[in-house]
Order: sequence, then C-alpha cells, then structure tokens
Amino acid sequence: MNIAHWLLDAAQRWPQRPALFEGCRQVADYQGFAARVRCRALHLRHAHGIAAGDRVALLLKNSCDYLELLYAIWWSGAVAVPVNAKLHPREAAWIVGNAGARLIFTDGGRTFELPDLPADCRELPAELLPTPAGAADGELREPWPCADDELAWLFYTSGTTGRSKGVMLSHGNLIAMSLCYPLDVDPVQGGDAVVYAAPLSHGAGLYNFIHVRCGARHVVPQSRGFDAPELFGLARELGQVSLFAAPTMVKRMVEQARRQGYDGTGIKTIVYGGAPMYLADLAQALDTFGPRLVQIYGQGECPMSISALSRELIAGREHPDWPTSAASVGRPQACVEVRILDAGGQPLPAGEPGEIAVRGAPVMHGYWGNPSATRATLVDGWLLTGDIGFLDSRGLLTLTDRSKDVIISGGSNIYPREVEEVLMQHPGVFEVCVVGEADAEWGESVVAFVVPRSPDSLDPQVLNQWFVTRMASFKKPRKYLFCTELPKNSYGKILKTRLRQWLQDPTGTIADR
Repeated sequence: MNIAHWLLDAAQRWPQRPALFEGCRQVADYQGFAARVRCRALHLRHAHGIAAGDRVALLLKNSCDYLELLYAIWWSGAVAVPVNAKLHPREAAWIVGNAGARLIFTDGGRTFELPDLPADCRELPAELLPTPAGAADGELREPWPCADDELAWLFYTSGTTGRSKGVMLSHGNLIAMSLCYPLDVDPVQGGDAVVYAAPLSHGAGLYNFIHVRCGARHVVPQSRGFDAPELFGLARELGQVSLFAAPTMVKRMVEQARRQGYDGTGIKTIVYGGAPMYLADLAQALDTFGPRLVQIYGQGECPMSISALSRELIAGREHPDWPTSAASVGRPQACVEVRILDAGGQPLPAGEPGEIAVRGAPVMHGYWGNPSATRATLVDGWLLTGDIGFLDSRGLLTLTDRSKDVIISGGSNIYPREVEEVLMQHPGVFEVCVVGEADAEWGESVVAFVVPRSPDSLDPQVLNQWFVTRMASFKKPRKYLFCTELPKNSYGKILKTRLRQWLQDPTGTIADR
C-alpha cells in the first residue's frame, strides 16, 4: 500500500481538522493538505515527467512545503530522497547523482551551480505551483498504487565514517515503523501536535506518518529549526505538543527551562534518540519537565524502531533498579526481534555483550546500488547494526558502544560510554566524549574531551580523583582535553571521527575540524 493513502484517509475522515501550522498560524486543514499534495503530484507528472519509481530529492530546511512535497512524491508513485540541509552543495550533489534523482527541490531553487548537479537532474524551488494545464480533473484523485515492498524513502546515512550509503526503505517498512509508535512509544490522538524542531530529512520526519494517520496537527516552528524558547512558547499556545529530539537538544531545553522557570506546560512527550542520555542529564530533565520523556533506539537501516524505553521506566526513580533501567534503551519494539551475537554470529546469553542484530518488518531492503555493503549488513535475514550491547534478564537492551569505538587497552575492553557516565556525574562537567588514542605501550589509551560548565573550573587531577572512587582505575582517562564545545552533526550526534582526527593532527579548533 502507498503510505500516502493515510493522508487521503485523514482528509476524508476529518476534512476540517487542523493539519499544517507555521508556528501558531494554521496553513491548511486536512482537506486542504491533501488538495495541495495532489496539485503538487500533478505538477511533478505533467510539468516534469516524473513517473512511478523516479527519485525526487529534497534539500530543504523544515517547512510545510517540505511535508507537502514528501506526500506529493509518494502520491505520484515516486521515491523521496530527503537530504541533510546542512550538507555542502557538492556533498548533496553526490547524493543526487548516486540516487539518480531527476529533480531536487531547494529553498529558492538557486542552491547549486550548473556544474554541480548531474546533467539529467533539475533544481526547483519548493514553493507551491499551480495545477498544470492538461491535467485531467479525475487524475490522481487517489495516490498511485504501490506494493508494500516498493521503494518509498531513500535515506542517506550521515556519513560520519566515510561516504554515505542510501538505505532503501519501502512503503511497508514505513508503515511497520509507524504502527510501532503508538504501541511502544506514545499513543497519538487527533488533538496532539507534533513539532518538527529536528530535521524532517531524518528521524523527526519519519514521525509524521503516524500523526497523519491519526489526524494530528503538524507544526513547523517559524525558526524552521530548534530554538528552546520558541518551543516552549509553541507548547504553551498549542498544547499536547510532542517532538523528537537528540539528547543534546534535550540538554539545551533543560538549561533554558531552568533559566526562565519553565516547567514543561503544554508538552505531552519528548521522544529522544540518536544516543542514550547520560543518567545525570536524564535526572535533570525529569526534575525540570516531569514524566514526559520516552527514549527510542533505531538506525536508518531500521528506522526509529529497534527498541523503546517507556516514560514509566524513565520516570520510576523510586525503583531500586532505576539506574540500570534508565541507562538502557528499553525493550524491543513490537515489529522486531533482537539478538546479541558473538564474533562468530552465534547468539549470546543474557548479560553478555556482543553485536546487536535485529530482524523484522521495519528493516531496510538493502543499500541503494551497493550489493557488497548489503551482503555485509543483512546476514541470514538479520541486520547487523555495528552497535555493541547486551540484553538483561528482563529483556532490556543496553548499548555499550559502536563496535569501532571500543577501546582495547592492555588487552582489556573499555567501553567509552561507561567512562563518560562517570565523568558526567561530576557537577563541573557539561559535556564529555571519550575516544581511544594509539599508545605504544598499551595499544590504546583513553582520552576524554571535556566541556566544563565554567572556564578553568576543572583540571585532570580533580577528574581523576573523582573517577577512581567510582570505577576501576585502569579505565580512567590518561589524557583530558578541555574545549568549549564538541563537534556535532546536524542531528546532534557527537562526531568522534573528528576528535580522533584532531588527536592525529591537533591544528585548528576541536569543534571546527
């Protein structure tokens, strides 16, 4: 089934229900939303010859136009290729060429120089265009028929460890992912408002589907991005607001809320993902916003749907097992199975760390034009995530690290996350990231990049004294590097690759590399 049928269904059920908002201003109800999408789909077909299966790319900041274009692409039977809006035009052009996209929509339609784009791809502005002459009145009254296994969303990984790969997500993948949300993450009602503060090209955009299916409101901040005071104002005005946020965004929300005395009024749910939150940060978020947080764990290859940690477990600090539960990423979601595998691909018992593997309806169909990477990642029906973790006796999944991030020092495995957890508990630490550095004696040594809460408030001796009273001494950092910020991608993930590069060539600033 073409997932755009969910929009048609919502327009038929609730034609006058509010649908699209720019800030607090309503742009369209569901009947208008669907009509604008059909108009765009007709334009794609008649003005540009887009046919079923063609790829259409989007290089846009968040906007209502973005949502309309996504659904227009599917309504016409084509494939959406959302691209990170913060990429350099040449990086985006590589993705366009790799995907074989025939069109790319941008803000204003003037992002690329003529030599940048492939010759058979045209750049267009995102603004709504009129229905083309020659379109039959009854044409595309319904979305183009698509099977569950037909490609819908071509998602390009962030590429922090090399050239990005195109993850092939079908209509069936997106439907399965979406149906997990009300079962495992948060029930959705028509009065809810989902706010797109994180990029629509990735996780935040994937949550649009279930909110369309339930006839909820879709809100794009006027800033078109993340601004904590603006979010708080939207929550107060609109009510029942949900949003997806990276842990770094939640941390910034907490800091701002404490400055202005905001208690979370109007916020229904903050879904965080991309990385687990440190316990110290999570405790502060609960103290500030109350039981409004839910965690999800997923990858582009199994979007948003590997596991979920419920608001009840996150908020249950009175339970003696809370530190263990809250440090996990929850239980497998309804549409997937999760296993922990050893180096030989054999399942491991509870409590034993190994590579996390997942199987189920949301798992990708493979990498676009990259059969060797597909074979290496999809093995016997299981997605090998590259993440290291373990399942406990209660079925809770805990991440330790990416397999490539484990530090082997003196023959012992050291997981950066456990070191980071201890350092984050120090009241003078605002952010921290731990990586391994080549060491002639030990093989690798532990290096901690630390952002202090105030300049000159910390030194290595203070942090080491703190550390050895809480964790084995052999795991303590052998080097501390203090900085004003950590390098992050546009989704809030810390770029460990840049920190490792800086260790090899410490010129320039850490955050700029």
